[in-house]
Amino acid sequence: MKRLIVNADDFGLTPGVNRAIVELHRAGVLPSATLMANGESFAEAAGVAREAQGFGVGCHVTLVDGQALLGNSPLVSGAGGELRATLGTFVRDLLLGRIPEAAIEAEATAQIRRLQDAGVRVTHVDTHKHTHMFPGVYRPLLRAAQACGVSAIRNPFEPEWSLRSTRNAGLVRRAEVRGLRALRNGFVAAARREGVASTEGAIGVLATGTLDAATLRRFVDAMPEGTWELCCHPGYQDDSLKTVRTRLRQSRETEREALLQVLPQASGIALIHFGQLGAAE
Repeated sequence: MKRLIVNADDFGLTPGVNRAIVELHRAGVLPSATLMANGESFAEAAGVAREAQGFGVGCHVTLVDGQALLGNSPLVSGAGGELRATLGTFVRDLLLGRIPEAAIEAEATAQIRRLQDAGVRVTHVDTHKHTHMFPGVYRPLLRAAQACGVSAIRNPFEPEWSLRSTRNAGLVRRAEVRGLRALRNGFVAAARREGVASTEGAIGVLATGTLDAATLRRFVDAMPEGTWELCCHPGYQDDSLKTVRTRLRQSRETEREALLQVLPQASGIALIHFGQLGAAE
């Protein structure tokens, strides 16, 4: 059987992102999303998550390019609790030992707890910009998930079949995503050791910013049997999005349209959320 978790990241970022996610869920093409505990429109998104039927909502743990919930932390680099602005700076400091695992575990726990305190049943965790590809992040993230009773996590490593289906990505980005797959086995072993469920891989990581209907159709056609996750970032461009530090603007509307065009015609693929990973295949 082919099972696909279509997961929208950045739930709670802006009203326009929330609106697109709600519409896609109601259209039957979006069974899952991850909610940002520090997003501008968190309260609205949490209200949707409490009420929506058959909607799996996880925590989009933000360790870079956002606001920390815990201000007195090595994760904070600026005034007012700001996290490091770029992924490159975060990874550099992580590898240099400037960001201890205890700080990541504490911040991740605080973000998951904020969702739970708002009445959200958290189905899984992932991270903004896929920072949990690195051992120094996935180890404390797994501990935080366990402490909060969360039983699933995104496998952020993209399989070769979907990399081949992504034709619009640049060569440097393609090389980075392929190179990071060397960390996959360690992640899979750690998740199994901690008893935290996951998928066989994430598709759409390389296609972030270029995911259109043609690319999504290639994913659907190439998908082998197993359980996979499609990472996507649908949304509407609104005034709030203009104030957010993000490269994903028009692409959010392109992704929203692609999901509506392609997924209703996808046959032989069961759409599920992370809370259904344990169901019989």
